[in-house]
Amino acid sequence: GTVVRAHPKAAGAVGGAAAHALGRSRGGFGTKAMAVCDRRGRALAFALLPGQASELRATTGLLAALPAGIGWIVGDRGFSSGAFRRAIVRQGALPVVPAHPTHPAVGYDRRWYRRRHLIENLWARFKDWRCLATRYEKTATAFLASLEFAAAIDWIN
Repeated sequence: GTVVRAHPKAAGAVGGAAAHALGRSRGGFGTKAMAVCDRRGRALAFALLPGQASELRATTGLLAALPAGIGWIVGDRGFSSGAFRRAIVRQGALPVVPAHPTHPAVGYDRRWYRRRHLIENLWARFKDWRCLATRYEKTATAFLASLEFAAAIDWIN
């Protein structure tokens, strides 16, 4: 996931900030955008959360959006949760998530964990799009559409 700082004009959408995945966090007003990608670094699904929300809230929806037959699911230390690991195993995949420093140590495949750079590279490509890096769109629907459009262009390239 990544944090996208919202333009001040984005806060005026009908329904309030929370309805459009806008919230206050340490860095200010923003949105957490989360994505899952395939082994080639192409986006498969997205989720939006308010800036102050935990990324673990969106994991069940993202896991449900994955195609069947996924062998490994790689995540960073922020996803170090027993419930998240169990959800991955129920899906028939193996979790590759190192333990958070405050959690008990858990074994993981370091060779597969090195592939986490693929999602980081995906967000780097998306942040080249000015509308994604600054979130000018007022509504979550419009911002999600921008993410999906950028993902479609990324798939074509």
